[in-house]
Amino acid sequence: MASAGVTAAPARGRERAPKVPRIHVPRRLRDLELALVVLASVINGGALYLVQLGALGAFDQSFFLPATGLAVLVLGMHVALRWLAPDADPFILPIATVLNGLGIAAIYRLDLAGGYSGWDSVAVRQIVWSGLAIVCALAVIVLLKNHRVLQRYRYIAMFVGLILLLLPMLPVIGQNINGARVWIHIGGFSFQPGEIAKICLAVFFAGYLVTARDSLSMVGVKVLGMRFPRVRDLGPILLVWAASMSVLVFQRDLGTSLLYFGLFIVMTYVSTGRIGWVVLGLVLFLGGAYGASTLGYVGGRVDAWLKPFDPAVYDAQGGSYQLVTGLFGMADGGLFGRGLGSGMPNLTPLANSDFILASLGEELGLTGVFAILALYLLLVSRGFRIGFAGQDDFGKLLGIGLSFVIALQVFIVIGGVTRVIPLTGLTTPFMAAGGSSLLANWIIAALLLRLSDTVRNQPRLVVES
Repeated sequence: MASAGVTAAPARGRERAPKVPRIHVPRRLRDLELALVVLASVINGGALYLVQLGALGAFDQSFFLPATGLAVLVLGMHVALRWLAPDADPFILPIATVLNGLGIAAIYRLDLAGGYSGWDSVAVRQIVWSGLAIVCALAVIVLLKNHRVLQRYRYIAMFVGLILLLLPMLPVIGQNINGARVWIHIGGFSFQPGEIAKICLAVFFAGYLVTARDSLSMVGVKVLGMRFPRVRDLGPILLVWAASMSVLVFQRDLGTSLLYFGLFIVMTYVSTGRIGWVVLGLVLFLGGAYGASTLGYVGGRVDAWLKPFDPAVYDAQGGSYQLVTGLFGMADGGLFGRGLGSGMPNLTPLANSDFILASLGEELGLTGVFAILALYLLLVSRGFRIGFAGQDDFGKLLGIGLSFVIALQVFIVIGGVTRVIPLTGLTTPFMAAGGSSLLANWIIAALLLRLSDTVRNQPRLVVES
């Protein structure tokens, strides 16, 4: 019986070697993406129609014009993927589309309750930002032919990410909104640069961990069966921890601080496979959490979490009023909800951003919330699958890191709204009002699409036995 070996071309002078087979997504899966995109557009249009019937009792076609333009943009991106990334994952674009559309429907419902219209309507601005975000995502697909190019610019990504983090601290353009100094205001527009910074830092972490993996994983001190890093190798984790604590202290942004540190710990564990990094990260996190609890901003969040029904906490500025009204709204929704346009989600402060899931929970019920969470679960699982399928370490770490960003955001938001953990101020990916968050999440989706196309289009050796 012949031993296993790599297929080789017959030795006939200078005869060409046989082409190495490539793994391609069948054409029917691209057609599946088209069908799912159309279905997502129908769901989004139906949600807007139900909102109008519930809130107005009539159909108003004026709002459907910009929404239709958004659907056309999504279809245009699908056509571009057929040509530029034919092997891209067929589920990411439809999932992002339906989440984006449901978010617009929820925001539109709140605008109707508040009597907003035209450019004063948050939903109209959200549609404009959605269109811009989709165009930027398409630009990523067009310009980034191979994700490995990003590895060359890992230190530039780090520099850009740090600059973006520091911008809100500038006295001229930095802006304090809802107690957090994470915004910049230029020319009448507000933007949250930290949303783009998380992508830059994910690129840097992936590139850095590829080059430093051996020193981080093969040497260290063994304690209780776990290998911990040497003191000289603690620099990166201590630097990221210090940066995260700085964001918490100076920008008063608990969610972003937790997101950056959690991203680095998870990517380090995936790169090295050493549980010691996770244990060390948890120790640093608990130490930082204890120190942060002494800050008035964090202490108020903890009090609202532990004692939301205490009258003193409920009535305090920045107290638990938002959390309690959100909980009552979701409880009022029950299993199947009151119907789109038929609830009173506008009673909850910031219902179109921080508490948009509570708004949807009131009108779609627990069933609707579980359906939305299932979409997020599918999106994250596809991202992890893309990452683990990659043949190069950089692509693997980048795919897992970007997917973890979405997963951690959803967990923190859901945990805060349902009182599992304290509120942090993070926004729900693709759904919450805000152009910077929407732009960043669509860019993440585009990077995952490019990663998936590269992964499936890589040549693989055929082994015979």
